Amino acid sequence: MNENDVRDLKKAVRLLENPSIGAKIAGIVGISIEKSIALLPNKATQAIDSAAQKAIYGALRLSLRTLEPHNPRLETEPPKASNGWHIAATAVTGAIGGAFGLLALTVELPISTTIMMRSIADVARSEGADLKDLQTQLECVQVLAFGGPTSNDDAAEIGYFVAREAMTKAVSEAAAHIAKSGLQKESAPAIVRLITKIADRYSISVTEKAGAQLVPALGAVGGALINTVFIDHFQDMARGHFTIRRLEKQYSHELVRQKYLEFKQLIA
Repeated sequence: MNENDVRDLKKAVRLLENPSIGAKIAGIVGISIEKSIALLPNKATQAIDSAAQKAIYGALRLSLRTLEPHNPRLETEPPKASNGWHIAATAVTGAIGGAFGLLALTVELPISTTIMMRSIADVARSEGADLKDLQTQLECVQVLAFGGPTSNDDAAEIGYFVAREAMTKAVSEAAAHIAKSGLQKESAPAIVRLITKIADRYSISVTEKAGAQLVPALGAVGGALINTVFIDHFQDMARGHFTIRRLEKQYSHELVRQKYLEFKQLIA
């Protein structure tokens, strides 16, 4: 592995093994995530889980349609990701959520997730990924499950490769179904399994975000700031993931995984 690729891999490790989105939001809000989540109504968890699943399914259908794939015949390098535009757009939706509280979540979350998914796809394209490839499209959705280690994880700590490999079968089954039947049948078992697996971890991040947005006195400005942290975090997850995928294609999955784990030990 050459020096530039080693540097890129080390950066990917730092991005993917960063603190969870909850820890980052806690640093902005100024109180523990546990205290902010305690502000949520008793039935909020069920509402958040449902909203997260609907948001993921909607993003899967809509978010990739507006990006053109990189054409190596016309461009020597993939275009850079437009992170700033996506952050600004998500900040606006966060301001709405912060102003209207939990009632706005079912409206705000699908919009924020779709913008974020488009941003993830933009990052993937900047790393040379082919957005016409079904596997790439599903991996863009899969990034939402890479929220970083959370307080819900056990002592073994769920790292990037563990989270990714846990969903490998679900991604493959969903890809096979979509290739054959498309997304029309959203209740197909393969699609449901994939969305459920991703939502199980994405909803943790959403719960932490929603709890923080209910902190008294935060309001619209605080909601915009929290959403900015939210999308910035998943842009980092996307950058790390698609850097890993690029290096795996250039070298091998086994070598990259071995080097990744070595570098992870160094930053632990």
